[in-house]
Amino acid sequence: MTQDNLTELTTFVLRVALGIMYLAHGVVLKFYIFGLAAAADFFETIGFPGWTVYAVFTAELIGGLMLVLGIQARWVALALLPILLGATWVHAGNGWVFSYPNGGWEYPVYLILLSFAQFTLGDGRFALSKSKVLPNMIS
Repeated sequence: MTQDNLTELTTFVLRVALGIMYLAHGVVLKFYIFGLAAAADFFETIGFPGWTVYAVFTAELIGGLMLVLGIQARWVALALLPILLGATWVHAGNGWVFSYPNGGWEYPVYLILLSFAQFTLGDGRFALSKSKVLPNMIS
């Protein structure tokens, strides 16, 4: 396997893993475990308007699906960065390690770095953006 093939495969794995993470936090955590109403209440306790949870949920759902499918992954990873910056802000006062009470800032910052890597790498292999069905706007 050539280095180019390994890079394409690794980019694909990163893209899918990042997409699954967004789906897990948006759909599983906010929708199924807490419920959107309870998540909205939590958002209010940390200083965000309650309605913003619906925007975050929608962005994580659509963005996560787009990443998994490989639809403009470069720009989706960039567009989702404000969510991770918000999560970093929320957890900043809790310490470094995410296993601390109320979660630390380590995991959101790690996801920021992964999202930046996805932005720089693009879609990778097996992306719909690379297919004839959905043209890639910017390579």
